[in-house]
Amino acid sequence: MSILTDTIRKQFKEGDDIRDEDLTTPDTVQRFDNILYGDDPEWNTMDLYIPKEEKEKLPIIISFHGGGWVYGDKERYQYYCMSLAERGFAVINFTYRLAPEFKHPAPLEDMNQVVHWIMNHAKDYFLDTEHIYGVGDSAGAHLLGLYAAICTNPAYAAKYDFAVPEGFALTAIALNCGVYRIPREGADNMTMLIMKELLPEGGTEEELESIDVLNGITDVYPPVFCMTSVADHQKAQAPALVQKLMENNVPFVYRMIGD
Repeated sequence: MSILTDTIRKQFKEGDDIRDEDLTTPDTVQRFDNILYGDDPEWNTMDLYIPKEEKEKLPIIISFHGGGWVYGDKERYQYYCMSLAERGFAVINFTYRLAPEFKHPAPLEDMNQVVHWIMNHAKDYFLDTEHIYGVGDSAGAHLLGLYAAICTNPAYAAKYDFAVPEGFALTAIALNCGVYRIPREGADNMTMLIMKELLPEGGTEEELESIDVLNGITDVYPPVFCMTSVADHQKAQAPALVQKLMENNVPFVYRMIGD
């Protein structure tokens, strides 16, 4: 593990520990924890949260957690995801494989296994597979943006060895404070330093082009809620995404939060 990855993990954890210190499971939410969705019992686990009083089929939200491609798991997103469940959704909160232990496209392969699990087990939990939404934060927004392209762009999907299950479609996605084109400039560019650990060949231009979300967007991309904030160090990424969505006539809502 590099010094950079170790530093990110320590600093992010300190902040998350403070944020989560006094948080508890809401009385209105039922949890199904540590469901194995893949073959790896350490990395391929997920939680499912549903509102206790809900009896009908529930629309689904899949949460792709953030963490700079090198940090995070479902435990760090449990309270955020349960707050979404309180609004009437079944929320999938999953852990996925991280760099540098695993290389691209491991997180996308894991997302696809989660999707297979949903399609195979929807009836067991009264899940509405006609209304499936995705939300991703930071690196999770980048990864969700790529997965949405895999679902809607056959030419882009052909770059990967896995297939989206038949009948699955994203109704809409929310991309929060994400990276949609990997910034190349600057010798001390932290994103590019992480790409050296995420990408199998260390971040060649061909690899970078293949993981730029903007390159996979077509006119059948799902509707997008795009959010950034004044304190987001990647806030310049959002307008580029919005421009690409406009060029392809993809419905979207754009929000800049803060003052």
